[in-house]
Amino acid sequence: MMATVRGMLTMAQLTHMVEAGDIETIVLGFTDHYGRLMGKRFDAEFFVDDAAAHGTHGCNYLLTVDMEMDPVPGYQFANWERGYGDFHLVPDFSTLRIASWLEKTAFVLCDVEDEKTHTYTPVAPRSILRHQIDQAAQSQYKTMAASELEYYAYEDSYKKAAEKEYNHLEPLGWYIEDYHMLQGARQEKFTGHARHHLKQSGVPVETSKGEWGHGQHELNIRYADVLTMADRHTVFKQCMKELADSLGMSVSFMAKPTPDAAAGSSCHIHMSLWQEGENAFAGDKPFGPVMGSDIFRWFLGGWMAHVPDVMVFYAPTINSYKRYVDFSWAPTRIAWSYDNRTAGFRVVGSGRSLRIECRIPGADCNPYLGLAAALASGLDGVANRTEPPEIFEGDIYSAQHLPRVPYTLEHAVDLFANSTFSRQAFGDAVVDHYTHFYRTEVQKFNRWVTDWERNRYFERI
Repeated sequence: MMATVRGMLTMAQLTHMVEAGDIETIVLGFTDHYGRLMGKRFDAEFFVDDAAAHGTHGCNYLLTVDMEMDPVPGYQFANWERGYGDFHLVPDFSTLRIASWLEKTAFVLCDVEDEKTHTYTPVAPRSILRHQIDQAAQSQYKTMAASELEYYAYEDSYKKAAEKEYNHLEPLGWYIEDYHMLQGARQEKFTGHARHHLKQSGVPVETSKGEWGHGQHELNIRYADVLTMADRHTVFKQCMKELADSLGMSVSFMAKPTPDAAAGSSCHIHMSLWQEGENAFAGDKPFGPVMGSDIFRWFLGGWMAHVPDVMVFYAPTINSYKRYVDFSWAPTRIAWSYDNRTAGFRVVGSGRSLRIECRIPGADCNPYLGLAAALASGLDGVANRTEPPEIFEGDIYSAQHLPRVPYTLEHAVDLFANSTFSRQAFGDAVVDHYTHFYRTEVQKFNRWVTDWERNRYFERI
């Protein structure tokens, strides 16, 4: 069966390209908690002859390390006492694709499985999303989703940026470029290449445009079923970083890369449930200006109600919470409205296109975890017929009485750890594992002395 999306491959096609010398390297990867791609590069002939059938192995410490690859003590999943053994990395051949931005390379994502039982490792991000997809399938729901990623692009290479300690970098734009075609043309030396390579690598592209920050851009890719969308998101980020690196430039998916950034970078999540080929959100019941179904109403109610419980999956870093500033295009309060960009939940479309856009996640979120959190919350709303609050019309930034998103990672992880919903949705092992992960991040930050502290206190305290 031929792949229907440009750049996607079947094993038969890959085998033919390897025999012809068109593919020499296979990249096999999975995401860690941060969303970073981890894995191995294979000689293409060895992959076709052996690894395609048997997968490969990786050290299980990869799901217990911090950003600096330090093995963090205190995890039950893997630790020094257990000797940090292997887990099994199993290619998912529905993700097999050309990696157009790399020379003679193909790319496949994998599931992380237990070495002995060959079941999905529960704490692996892709496993967590798979579990929620299975929950939806029990009610015959298919989930469609899209994630809109924003990023900042810089003239400085990653190496030069590190040498400058990430200060005084030169953005690709020097004024707010939202929708500007002139500044967008200047960005084409990077963004044009990105659109081309994504399209050739099984990540269908819709549009790109300037955003509200200096050098900030957005590149949108086609929506898909929720697992395919998370996979595309992962390939998107890897392609963008490696492409920028090859061009002597850099891109950042930090939520707020500089204190004076006009706007942070988001990952708006669009989601809808489908049954028998029809959008289950579509209906004839009025909710303000929206005509929808009870499924729509309850899914929205659950998604909104559980934001505090799963905020760590939308905003996973210390930096994430610097983005939530009033009048900055990032939502600060939990409310819904129709086509209103001040809302945390912006309902858009109608009929078959009716969907819910959650504007809370940042560009730094792990797509598997962010989408799993959204789906789990909405499904719980449907199961319990959770009513959303009344639609809010007007400037939500000015509505001080509305509930606010959590202020810090420390606050959010406490809510997650103590949430009955999170433990029911994801299981105690997952909640305890990620609680330890996020608390480790908080503890490392709290021990760090920042530039802000030195600038403020060194002389004048």
